[in-house]
Amino acid sequence: MPEYPDVIVYIERLRYFVQGQPLQHIRIVHPFVLRTTAPPIHALEGRLLIALERIGKRIVFDFGEEMFLVLHLMISGRLHWQKVGAKVPAKRGLAALDFPNGTLLLTESSSQKQASLHLVAGRDRLRTFDRGGLEVVSATAEAFRIAIQAENHTLKRALTDQSILSGIGNAYSDEILHRARLSPFLLTQSLTEEQITQLFQATKDVLTEWVERLRAEVEDGFPGKVTAFHPDMAVHGRYGQPCPVCGTKVQRIQYAANETNYCPRCQTEGRLLADRALSRLLKEDWPRTVEELEDRQKR
Repeated sequence: MPEYPDVIVYIERLRYFVQGQPLQHIRIVHPFVLRTTAPPIHALEGRLLIALERIGKRIVFDFGEEMFLVLHLMISGRLHWQKVGAKVPAKRGLAALDFPNGTLLLTESSSQKQASLHLVAGRDRLRTFDRGGLEVVSATAEAFRIAIQAENHTLKRALTDQSILSGIGNAYSDEILHRARLSPFLLTQSLTEEQITQLFQATKDVLTEWVERLRAEVEDGFPGKVTAFHPDMAVHGRYGQPCPVCGTKVQRIQYAANETNYCPRCQTEGRLLADRALSRLLKEDWPRTVEELEDRQKR
């Protein structure tokens, strides 16, 4: 799922390509993507796109007079900037926004279509999409502490809950926790002041660094390969590969359709966190430490 760095870069490039341009036509190819019926979507045609903004992981297209098109890409939704009148892909295509200088295509690779468009009238209705999470990059350390310790959750849950912190998902939470050298299972209300400071700084640093990395990749073009998996990431998507800090093999916890990646030496004092899927099968045979795991792999 595109997260804070990806959405920021999308918005910056959209401002360059389409802000100030009139929306000539909107083509809805997959009817499920449009989740609202009033106002009618074609009411946007002929309007100038005057601004773009972000609400959490959503991109908001401001067409003036408090008319907003709200896009949530979900897991596999992506945007593509193409030549004027570009054809919408048959299998992946959801919608197209035609501007005088090009066409913005919305696609989704998954068969489970989850990406959504909402057309809303009025800023009050727009605010209903804001789940209230803190914008960490511009927040103070005290505001961060209050936000994550208001309730007692695991760090993984706190980082990815949009009502607590805004814009962070599965990928960057892994990177943040590795940078902070903290276990994903630590509880927020058990954190020391030093750990809160580490987490706050790591969160700001990881998000701002990855915005800069993605900007450098895109340069003056448009994001062409938005992914949760980057070769320069420390742990996310790197199960079984060496941690760039200590060389220990990255481990994972799988749950539902997600997984958490972590370094046991850097983050959990050498302990392996029980993977729910595997530990149910292995029961008492589940290794507890890095050393025990490495021993078994040598046999």
